[in-house]
Amino acid sequence: MKDKLVKRAANLLSVKSLVTLALTGVFAWMAVKGTISQDFMTIYAVIIAFYFGTQSQKVQDTVEQVSGDA
Repeated sequence: MKDKLVKRAANLLSVKSLVTLALTGVFAWMAVKGTISQDFMTIYAVIIAFYFGTQSQKVQDTVEQVSGDA
């Protein structure tokens, strides 16, 4: 259990995750202020789509690998 927690914490500290978390913080701050620009919204949407797209692909690859081993 502890090893799994350490692995998840290490994954959270990857550059991709840190950039995503930082941009999400900036997005929230800009939303509160009401100053979200169209350029920022476009960049943010692309980065979030990339982040969740790669996460989804990792899950799909794992499922396919487990199904192939069975």
